[in-house]
Amino acid sequence: MAITIYNTLTREKETFQPINDDKVMMYVCGPTVYNYIHIGNARPAIVFDTVRRYLEYKGYQVDYVLNFTDVDDKIINAANEMGEDVERIANRFIDAYIEDVYALGVKPATYNPRVTETMEDIITFIQKLIDNGYAYEADGDVYFKPRAFDGYGKLSHQSIDELRSGARIQIGEKKEDPLDFALWKKAKPNEIAWESPWGQGRPGWHIECSAMAKKYLAETIDIHAGGQDLTFPHHENEIAQSESMTGKPFARYWMHNGYINIDNEKMSKSLGNFVLTRELIEKHDPQVIRFFMLSVHYRNPINFTEELLKSAENSLERIRTAYHNLEHRKKASTNLADSNQSDDWLTKINTAKKQFEHEMDDDFNTANAISVLFDLTKEANVYLQAKQTSTAVIEAFQEMIVSLLDVLGIQLEEEADLLDEEVESLIQERNEARKNRQFARADEIRDELKAKNIILEDTPQGTRWKRG
Repeated sequence: MAITIYNTLTREKETFQPINDDKVMMYVCGPTVYNYIHIGNARPAIVFDTVRRYLEYKGYQVDYVLNFTDVDDKIINAANEMGEDVERIANRFIDAYIEDVYALGVKPATYNPRVTETMEDIITFIQKLIDNGYAYEADGDVYFKPRAFDGYGKLSHQSIDELRSGARIQIGEKKEDPLDFALWKKAKPNEIAWESPWGQGRPGWHIECSAMAKKYLAETIDIHAGGQDLTFPHHENEIAQSESMTGKPFARYWMHNGYINIDNEKMSKSLGNFVLTRELIEKHDPQVIRFFMLSVHYRNPINFTEELLKSAENSLERIRTAYHNLEHRKKASTNLADSNQSDDWLTKINTAKKQFEHEMDDDFNTANAISVLFDLTKEANVYLQAKQTSTAVIEAFQEMIVSLLDVLGIQLEEEADLLDEEVESLIQERNEARKNRQFARADEIRDELKAKNIILEDTPQGTRWKRG
């Protein structure tokens, strides 16, 4: 069975066919780094990491890009409030984000581009839009003209007149139409800024992802993903910008995860009911949090309560217990059990694998895939009731449980701390990667070590490390 994906653009499930047969180009909108992330931010990190894992399980190479918006009004405001510069604020919360999501089992991205490191590409992108007649400069600001782009509103499935009715021109804006949105913002006094053909300023939010997706992936990518709240205006504007600039489709498949509710009420900072991810990790096993997030289909809203999290903990513990029961029984098992009976059990195990894949192929239905895992562990418990058991069957059960859990990013045990020699080996690998200009791999190793509270310091005498 081929993988099908619900495409927000068409509002239909479509058979997944990447541009390249063996490689997938996937872009996920990352955080604006002005504070610690809440569990609403953690959900897409977990969901789309699982999508990536399953694509890799199916044999694809995945180029996975997750960006950091490291300059923005919110970051500037936070820097002013804390009396620090924008770069320090951004770096602090990028490090915090990496620490939090890695604790939740999220694999390092292939690339983590930052806005501040992509400025030349953003400026070039904006100039091309002006040259193509889709954007204009007004007193140091640059605006995009949605009415010039045929198809604006196709992702959110709204007509341009419907969108126009809710648009406003704010005080100080010099745009021609309320629908027009900023590509470049003129610098305010004492504000971080970059030189551009339109004067000093900084990018608008939407242009960043268009430029980074093009730079690190391609003009047309396979999957663009993010939270449901990004559908409009962010992703709608990305489509308009990118397709106006290149004349090509921006992304073939658009994926959006549902909202998180807290005790049946939509999570909102204005309501004061949001939960910080790191506070949750301090109180609960991160693997349980991930398991809980995957227990509901990614497109559906998920309701967070302490009771439901406890239920997820109990469910994961059932799987872990079944595995440990298998391990205990294996010591007393032989390969002398009835071969026909063993073949029947091995067939059941393989059938569970096929059913798991069937559910994941259907728009990454992790909720049903977890149900298959429960059925597999039930079968394992039934098998263990037999008087005579086969080591081969027990190991087949164990290998399948581990393999399917790995697709979901779930580990049976907590990760052990790295030994000193393992740290040294990773540092050596990082040094070789840097020497060979494999900077993505070098950054990946640094972030992996940071997530395990191992701090690297590059000095003229070499790389030093310490435990945080």
